[in-house]
Amino acid sequence: MANQRKIFSSIYDKYVDKIYRFIFIKVSSQEIAEDLCSETFLRGWQVFKEREDIENPPAFLYQIARNLIIDHYREKGKAKIVSAEYTPIVDPREDLEEKANLSSDLEEVRRSLANLKGDYQDVIIYRYLDELSVPEIAKILEKSEGTVRVTLHRALKTLKDEINKIDIKEV
Repeated sequence: MANQRKIFSSIYDKYVDKIYRFIFIKVSSQEIAEDLCSETFLRGWQVFKEREDIENPPAFLYQIARNLIIDHYREKGKAKIVSAEYTPIVDPREDLEEKANLSSDLEEVRRSLANLKGDYQDVIIYRYLDELSVPEIAKILEKSEGTVRVTLHRALKTLKDEINKIDIKEV
């Protein structure tokens, strides 16, 4: 049991920030994200202590988090949105103009991402924010790698179209 705790503790340390960020982007509330993240790891531990043979711990944890988010919205009857509150870490050595441009660009991407359907949001977040591989994403979504690649391609095209719509409106 002590060995299981040590292994799961290292899994927790490695993935807690990524799981939290994924949940936060989906629920737009720090308190709810913290609760769901805690519940994700609690449920993960409950399964892990029964059987250590979890083949892909990050995929396993993302699947739990994804299911908890779905349950959260079912219970609350809310629509999923991407929060504009999440502030990325920015290097303080960058000059103010670069910071302003980066902030503006990130806000544009956030607004565009919020307009995408849930699966498209998920694959973009998994791939580009959490840097998961296509096979890892496929396991999380329980889809084939080919389907994930096609979904990712379509999601990026749709995101690009959404960003272009915002650019056109601002001109």
